[in-house]
Amino acid sequence: MINPSLIMLPDLLLAVMLIGMAWAALSSNDLRRSVVLFIAFGLLLAIVWARLHAPDLALAEAAIGAGLSGALLLIALRDETDSNLTALKVSQVTRWLVDLFSLIMTVLIGWVLWLTIYVEPVERLAPLANAMLEHSGVSNPVTAVLLNYRGYDTLLELVVVLAAVLGVMVVGRERRGYRQAGPVFCGLVHWLVPLLIVTAGYLLWIGAHAPGGAFQAGATLAAAGIVLRLAGNDAAGLPEGMWLRWLLVAGIGLFLTVGLGVTLNDGQFLQYPKAWSGTLILLIESAATASIAAALVLAYRGGRPDGWLSVADKDNDREVSS
Repeated sequence: MINPSLIMLPDLLLAVMLIGMAWAALSSNDLRRSVVLFIAFGLLLAIVWARLHAPDLALAEAAIGAGLSGALLLIALRDETDSNLTALKVSQVTRWLVDLFSLIMTVLIGWVLWLTIYVEPVERLAPLANAMLEHSGVSNPVTAVLLNYRGYDTLLELVVVLAAVLGVMVVGRERRGYRQAGPVFCGLVHWLVPLLIVTAGYLLWIGAHAPGGAFQAGATLAAAGIVLRLAGNDAAGLPEGMWLRWLLVAGIGLFLTVGLGVTLNDGQFLQYPKAWSGTLILLIESAATASIAAALVLAYRGGRPDGWLSVADKDNDREVSS
């Protein structure tokens, strides 16, 4: 019989490594080293989520938390003009105050978690969510919660993503692109980009039945755009002008259209008809995938695309600059 302590050993090792990786990323004075450690932390956290039997969170953390966020941090380092990328020096008192605040917050969160689980257990909603799956249109409880039971939350998440990328574009024009890649990398791109696109389509489709969904698929599709950008394709696979604007708002627009359509049909907002719920969820996720991918790629490009402005806006921009 296997010793129970040996079964817990991998979990304890993961917990210690996760805390150590977080401390190393936050305490390093070298920003490049901190970014690399942050990416490693995200990948390790994805393993932890998988170990906790939360594959949806593991996929999201690996694709967005480590992959796309790490790429954005690396491109931000590229924009730095100072070659000596070191963290700002702070006083010892400030360090102690930050450490004390972190310790207090950790104790409070642990205390609330302990009360919730052991002292005053609250009613879990997982059994209710699983019991209503047959009415949701999908067989994956996570997708049912995100796109049916709590559709408002997902709609607001898409609004937050759109607001974030609009904030990036307000700052200024996009950063300069990369020069044309060599034959070896171009050959890799010819294989990798189609594979990423197919993987994104698979994650989108399988999300109704298994771990996956719009955010994971959108992040994977955005990764294909970033690879194209690294290979010298300045547009990163995105359209220009009005088509790009429509692509950014497609997810929110279809979400609102479905919600208002259900309301006009004597229903409640985002309360889908049972016969159409599966089809409507797939349509919303497809549009959301395209919008999320476009937003993430635009965030990586770092500003307003050259083809974003209309002709009148370009004329006004020239007058201001002159």
